[in-house]
Amino acid sequence: MEFSGKARQGQQRLLQGAPSAGARAPPPSPARENGQELYECPMCHLVCTDYPILQEHVELHLEECTFLEVERNLTDLELAQHLQNEEDRQRRAATAKQEREDFQKLQRQYGLDGSGGYKQQSLKNMEKEVAFGRMTPSDYHRRKADMMESLAFGIDDGKTKTLGITEVLCQYYQNECKDIKRVWLSTGVDHFHCSLGDRGWGCGYRNFQMLLSSLLRNSTYEECLKDNSSIPCIPKIQSLIEDAWKEGFDPQGASHFNSRLHGTKAWIGACEIYSLLTSLRIKCQVIDFHQPTGPAGTHPRLLEWVFNYYSADKENSSKVVCTPKPPIYLQHQGHSRTIIGIEERKNKTVCLLMFDPGCPSQEMQKLLKGIDGNSLRLLRRFVGSLKHKQYQLVAIDGVLSAEEKVTRRQASQHFVAQRIS
Repeated sequence: MEFSGKARQGQQRLLQGAPSAGARAPPPSPARENGQELYECPMCHLVCTDYPILQEHVELHLEECTFLEVERNLTDLELAQHLQNEEDRQRRAATAKQEREDFQKLQRQYGLDGSGGYKQQSLKNMEKEVAFGRMTPSDYHRRKADMMESLAFGIDDGKTKTLGITEVLCQYYQNECKDIKRVWLSTGVDHFHCSLGDRGWGCGYRNFQMLLSSLLRNSTYEECLKDNSSIPCIPKIQSLIEDAWKEGFDPQGASHFNSRLHGTKAWIGACEIYSLLTSLRIKCQVIDFHQPTGPAGTHPRLLEWVFNYYSADKENSSKVVCTPKPPIYLQHQGHSRTIIGIEERKNKTVCLLMFDPGCPSQEMQKLLKGIDGNSLRLLRRFVGSLKHKQYQLVAIDGVLSAEEKVTRRQASQHFVAQRIS
């Protein structure tokens, strides 16, 4: 029922002075016309001659008013619910979008975004070098052919390798370094640095190449490495880790990478190095320094552990000890390096000697021309420079029997590192 403006004003007046539900309003004062009593509706001004009829008429107005009021309240509730639902939907959509962006960022950061692997990055970066005039087209085609041959055979091309540094270090410590009491060095280690194909993500693979370069010099590991007697290229190392997963090593780690590394720029860490070495029957362990153990967030227990690892042979009293020990893989957030030895100084402090795959060959090759205290800064790391929250080591110590390999594969179903507190 529609009301005119005047009727709505009458309706509002009636509501303001209306009696409670069920009560009867007193009859209005009647008007007279031609001697007949007339009753006017206060809401729509309809004139009736019978008061009971007028009363029923007014009650219809009241029922209509109540219906409209309930309808208006219901509409407000529905509107409020709609607004709340829309706000919740927008919040969920914004949260889902942020989660997708964060996940994609992590995928890009850890090389799992499907943007290709070593081969694709190499070609892309070599094309950039040509575009910027830093590489000639003929060099591009030559290097591309070399890379394709390397990938076909699964062998590293050696273009980022520097040999002979540990041998030069041995001579230097024997003849110089008056402030050094003793020094222990790993069996000869070659340095490998990241190239155009793995820049930004290849440190773990390059450190494995350094470990392997030392193991191949040690007759203890000859039988384990008879099928891997050359340094593999990065895609080959990725395939070897995938093979370890297929054997059943570290299923949780395999799941993290969707059991696929080859053709990606995925970062690897201590667990992948452990799985690969163990699959080759090389005995190793992961040592977890999960929190600082010294002042200012430092890790003196890490240096103590490495010192004990290298100095286990107490009978050798030489100033320079070229041990049969392989180097140690060192992992922290965002990067990894290779520990090749340790210095014990006359002031009773110790200093790690490390190869960093982020250091280019041009810098490392300078060490071959002559070492002094200044150039050794490339290798030396004192306790004050080890300030990451957490470190992990992968240390090699012998060969596994076939039975021991099976036992370790079963244990890796729930991978647990040895924690140092």
